[in-house]
Amino acid sequence: MLTYWNYNRGLRTQDEWSPNCWIQATGPTPEDEEYLTQTLKVPDYFLDDIRDKDERARYDYDEGWMLIILRIPYQKEEQSRTPHTTIPMGLILNKDICLTVCHFETNMMLDFVSYQQKRNLGFTDSVDFVFRLFLSSAVWYLKRLKQISTIIDAAKRDLDRPINNADLINLSRLQDSLTYFATSIRGNEMLLSKLKFKLPVDELDADMIEDVNIEMSQARETTNIYTNILESTIDTYAAIINNNMSQTMKTMTSVSIILMFPTLIASIYGMNLINGMEHWVWGFPLTIGASIFVTWLFIWYFRRINWI
Repeated sequence: MLTYWNYNRGLRTQDEWSPNCWIQATGPTPEDEEYLTQTLKVPDYFLDDIRDKDERARYDYDEGWMLIILRIPYQKEEQSRTPHTTIPMGLILNKDICLTVCHFETNMMLDFVSYQQKRNLGFTDSVDFVFRLFLSSAVWYLKRLKQISTIIDAAKRDLDRPINNADLINLSRLQDSLTYFATSIRGNEMLLSKLKFKLPVDELDADMIEDVNIEMSQARETTNIYTNILESTIDTYAAIINNNMSQTMKTMTSVSIILMFPTLIASIYGMNLINGMEHWVWGFPLTIGASIFVTWLFIWYFRRINWI
């Protein structure tokens, strides 16, 4: 879907493209891409690069056109293998066109549009627009990290309850998400450091770049902190599981030893042999009593050493 935004004074939609408006392509259809490449003459391989969900953050030039690929946070369905991941968003610029292309509808872009409409100031130029998108992506990384932090805190509070496989799987998925975040944030930082020398930056843009650097640094450091906390939590879960397994093995060993003596007596009496005790009136009661005494002795000992 293509949406045309006039950003000179505030941010408002318009019916068709005009020079120096923002074209927002969200999940573009083949007809949308044909319009972009045939009518607006956007290089088709730019769109191919953006379509690749594993495309790294970078920039490229082609005969007056500039492509900037920014990695932004994206939240999948709750049951997805990695609920939090990152996706590429392309910014395509020339002297008359400012185009963003993203093949997913994201909360970040919805919030970006809503916030700019509330500001009612618009953008000074396409460079200002680019750096505001960078700032929005950094802010949304921090928002997603807060959600991940809430899940980690809940996992730490639940350490004293029985642990199942689903808990470990969910923590492993969060670990994957933090890996994607760390890689993408680092790539965005490197891209930003290059763009501030490639784009015509004025004093206002320099202030915006400083804000973006602060937010990205905070997002990177927060990601590293949560990664360490999550690794510590997973290690704690693993230690608890090993301890529970050890306790289970102790209990099973204790039960086996406790039952060993009565089983031995029953086996001996089950043999078709003459041992003399079958003619003694106290032979059988004495044997049963000895079995009970030895069994009780084992139970007392294993309780004393906290094996059962």
